[in-house]
Amino acid sequence: MGQVTIYLDDETEQKMVANARAMNLSKSKWIASVIREKLVDEWPATVRELPGSWQDFPSLNELRASGGTDVERESL
Repeated sequence: MGQVTIYLDDETEQKMVANARAMNLSKSKWIASVIREKLVDEWPATVRELPGSWQDFPSLNELRASGGTDVERESL
């Protein structure tokens, strides 16, 4: 198991200690959980299930058909 030394400013350390205490974790375990959370390379299942879940969402063609006319751009 690897070891890492980090340096934190006082405010960040106080927030980390309070958060670790609230989660009933040691500082080391809290930091390891934050690192694991940041290293996730896959969307959660709840996000992956979203596409197609809105039955009344208009199709791309319907969205484009009701687009109206573009506004004239400002000159640069």
